[in-house]
Amino acid sequence: MSDASEDIFLDRMLSLGLARVSEAAAIASAKLIGHGDEKAADQAAVNAMREQLNMLDIKGVVVIGEGERDEAPMLYIGEEVGNGNGPAVDIALDPLEGTTLTAKDMPNALTVIAMGPRGSMLHAPDVYMEKLAIGPGFPVDTVTMEMTPTERVEALAKAKGCTPSDITCCVLERPRHEALVKELRATGCAIRLITDGDVAGVIHCAEAEKTGIDMYMGSGGAPEGVLAASALKCMGGQFYGKLLFRNDDEIGRARRAGIEDLDRVYTRDELVTKDVIFAATGVTNGSIVSGIRKDGEYLEMETILMRSKTGSVRRLFYRTKDV
Repeated sequence: MSDASEDIFLDRMLSLGLARVSEAAAIASAKLIGHGDEKAADQAAVNAMREQLNMLDIKGVVVIGEGERDEAPMLYIGEEVGNGNGPAVDIALDPLEGTTLTAKDMPNALTVIAMGPRGSMLHAPDVYMEKLAIGPGFPVDTVTMEMTPTERVEALAKAKGCTPSDITCCVLERPRHEALVKELRATGCAIRLITDGDVAGVIHCAEAEKTGIDMYMGSGGAPEGVLAASALKCMGGQFYGKLLFRNDDEIGRARRAGIEDLDRVYTRDELVTKDVIFAATGVTNGSIVSGIRKDGEYLEMETILMRSKTGSVRRLFYRTKDV
């Protein structure tokens, strides 16, 4: 008979270990803030995250990572991590969400990781995903993927008891979103354009009173969509995602990942089907967590650590010697 710890996802026991993984990646990448080398910053985060993951009592598989097996030494999809003891888990990660932000010393660079029981997360292929998110406290389907951007703004404003001009939407600043931005401008809503980091962009919706962001929409990476859904599963809020395919190769990736319905709109709880834990540590200053700060021979950092089972959201402040 196997030990219970090998079969049960002990989210409370694993959560602090997950925070250490996130913090180690942030410390490693912080040494390259403002140095203009995106690849070096990302690789430093990857190396630190892998080392810490392999210390955890888990049988982990990376289901959302940084590419396929032949792209190692990144943390690739299908890579096994952990020391082989403990529960079988799925891991979604972005060792450095905002490599450009880090290289240019711009706000909102994070290290991000989520963990759930084996089989709990969609194995999203590395393609684009159309995303739509709002925060907690609204009826289901207050906004939907079938609505136009204008209809979404009007529906959310009605649900909040305000006018469209009181709504702020977060959109990734890309040429592909020019028509979206133009339509949103016509509604009278405000727009927060971000250069990178759409996981952070979605998380903003869950704390609208703090961040000023009511809704996120637009397309970005599908793997980041699963990470964002993991965060909202802990914090509350609605998320919808639809995979977008530009060619037959991308359709093939989806097929190999076991996805048959290419037009499906996934809800938050279809992207992440079971309870998860989520951790994100600030690398550069942002609206979710503070960036790493040097204080003499010490480094100070902030991590947000969340568990969907209890809805707990903890902010951890960690101080360590700079080595």
